Amino acid sequence: MHTILVPMDFTPVSHVALEHAFTVGHAFESEIVILHIIGNKKEMPEARARLAQIQQEAAPRYNHTLRTTIRIGSIFEEIDDVSIEEDANLIIMGTHGLRGMQFITGGRALKIITNCSTPVIVTQEKGIRPTGYDDIVVPLDLHQDTKQKLAIVAEMATYFNGRVHLISPAESDEFLKNQLQRNISYAEEFFGEKDIPCTARISEHSSGAFVKDVIRFATEIQADLISIMNLHEKSLMGILGQTYEQQIITNESHIPVLVLNPVETRVIRGSVFSR
Repeated sequence: MHTILVPMDFTPVSHVALEHAFTVGHAFESEIVILHIIGNKKEMPEARARLAQIQQEAAPRYNHTLRTTIRIGSIFEEIDDVSIEEDANLIIMGTHGLRGMQFITGGRALKIITNCSTPVIVTQEKGIRPTGYDDIVVPLDLHQDTKQKLAIVAEMATYFNGRVHLISPAESDEFLKNQLQRNISYAEEFFGEKDIPCTARISEHSSGAFVKDVIRFATEIQADLISIMNLHEKSLMGILGQTYEQQIITNESHIPVLVLNPVETRVIRGSVFSR
């Protein structure tokens, strides 16, 4: 059984995340588990009532069964703990951008992701097409870790009959340029072997301004998903104190972002959606 975990704070963006989960869940025949985290036992009755209402309304609407669970604790610990206990293949959670006062803001989302051993899709206010993730943007930079995300991107593209669009930063240094070209060639061959349509583009700017080019490109082609690695403190592309990853997941076009941590997780050992 494939499992998708959806942290729920009852705000509109968390309902959008649930919408994504149902569409992905139909494609992968996944069980959906909604997680709500509370601060103390006094909040339990209200939490149970609200989850029961969501379960009652969502199941017939999406023609999909789901389970709910409530935990008392911190969002920074419980989400990963529950994903492990449920043997989740994917977490889909909504974020409120950089200045949200609710459950998960952009900065909190990144902290949660960093603690997770499960791939995470971060959504904002943009819903998902009935056909799923048709166009997926994949930034390729100089980090070797970025190759790790290709397997799950290939699965998404295969299940949704989607297209992959590679984008790399422009580099004037010949050594760096050659390294980037090798990464692009590797990715093109990887997707070509799986018969997944793939395009490649060199950005207008080098690594320092690459994030803006990624978002601009994804917006231009009306992408449904951006896939990145969470390089966090290793990232060399921070701008104005914000990390590369945080800028991507809080992009103004509200394009959902698939984020993986650069570790030897299930996505590397095999399929994210099969054992």
